[in-house]
Amino acid sequence: MAEQSLTGLPVRRLGRPILLAGGLFVLSAVLWPEETWAASVFMLRSLVLILPIVVPGIVLAAWIVASGADAHITRAFEGRVARAVFAASLIGALTPVCGVTVLPLMAGLLAVGVPLAPIMAFWLSSPVTDPAMLATTAATLGVSFAIGKTVAAFGLGLYGGGLTALFTHRNQAQSALRDNALVSGLNGSGTCRQQSFEPLIWNSPSRRRAFYRQAKSTVRLMLICLVPAFFAEYALNAMIEPGSLAAFVGEGNWWAIPAAVLVGAPAYIDGYAALPLTRSLVENGMSQGAALAFLVSGGVVSIWGAMAIAPVLKLKPFLLYLGLAVTGSLAAGYAFEWII
Repeated sequence: MAEQSLTGLPVRRLGRPILLAGGLFVLSAVLWPEETWAASVFMLRSLVLILPIVVPGIVLAAWIVASGADAHITRAFEGRVARAVFAASLIGALTPVCGVTVLPLMAGLLAVGVPLAPIMAFWLSSPVTDPAMLATTAATLGVSFAIGKTVAAFGLGLYGGGLTALFTHRNQAQSALRDNALVSGLNGSGTCRQQSFEPLIWNSPSRRRAFYRQAKSTVRLMLICLVPAFFAEYALNAMIEPGSLAAFVGEGNWWAIPAAVLVGAPAYIDGYAALPLTRSLVENGMSQGAALAFLVSGGVVSIWGAMAIAPVLKLKPFLLYLGLAVTGSLAAGYAFEWII
């Protein structure tokens, strides 16, 4: 099996972006040596500062996958719909699920008649955060953003799952799936999942390998995303005057949060890369609520989040997903703005 990152992208496919980034770095070092050196120092300092908080999240994320805990999330989708929605939202908000298993697992559950509501709850809550993302958010933006993002993910799952339960019926689960070759080949059994739960992963060579593989994928993914993001943060702070964004997405502007969701989310690329950029935007006048709305909506409304859902769901359930994601992100942003 090709090595996987938490986003489900094979790590080996990231070679070209690394080469491109390296080429751009060399070019900038030749053309602007002083600025490149200052940006490099800023990047290294930022990585060192977040390291003590990020490492525990990486270890926890790798243990969850290696121990097989992620393979048992199907049990949360059984039973009464209300309980299933609650459990699916909580699991989606707190656990990193192996990227290659998400589509087979969700489509497989729909195929066997699991209601669409808990599936929707999981799909809405899972892209927003996980232990590694929680730690990185706390290190980059502060504890309030980390807690707010996690609570927003859980609330988004409850909101989406609850409304889906009202709008749909149990027998509509299977009809929500597209009739194509991709869906027909999904059976819910991910190739990178452990088939049993064993918390003592060090007693098993295969689980130790799974732990190291997952930790390596997470570390590499975070470095690939964070290194250029910290460079971009330095450049953004150098180009934008302090407070210049206040007139557009600052406090007191009614359009700040909707603009962050409707304009920013489609351009969102990666959760880790968005954190330093969001910090820079906040320092330059972006409101707290708009920043959280951007972070929450980015995971579920961006083209990358939607691409994981579109091949599986039919048009109406897919539009329902997008509608719930947008309105839920707006609500999260306004709530965070009011509380903070």
